[in-house]
Amino acid sequence: MGAATKVVLDTNIYISALGWNGPERSLYELCLDGRVDLFISNFIVNELLRVLAYPKFKFPLPHRIAFIQDLLRVANTVEVVSIPDLIADDPDDNNILACAEAAGADYLITGDSHLLNYTSFGSTLICAAAPFLKHYVMND
Repeated sequence: MGAATKVVLDTNIYISALGWNGPERSLYELCLDGRVDLFISNFIVNELLRVLAYPKFKFPLPHRIAFIQDLLRVANTVEVVSIPDLIADDPDDNNILACAEAAGADYLITGDSHLLNYTSFGSTLICAAAPFLKHYVMND
């Protein structure tokens, strides 16, 4: 068996994984099980901490803490060297691209339309969770 697939998940994937039982949760469980290699950056962790606390999500504090602890336990943190200037409509998305680049990720998985306008960034393929899972299962 070859090296594990390297992935970067956008913040919206984590939110969906915690709040709903869909493909995003299945994908996150692959990360927790070590079946794919998950990479994060400080930007992603900080954005996730901020978004998890939004009142509209109603995530209880103990769930948020456990979620972040699990994430930090399994994820590889990369140091971002440079941030591309590709997405003007949502400049924070460039930080997600930077993490994927720094990680040498095979996939950047997102639900963000600005990022999904692109099929790749460098050698990283960009897709939503469901297509990734379909491809992953077919090639596993």
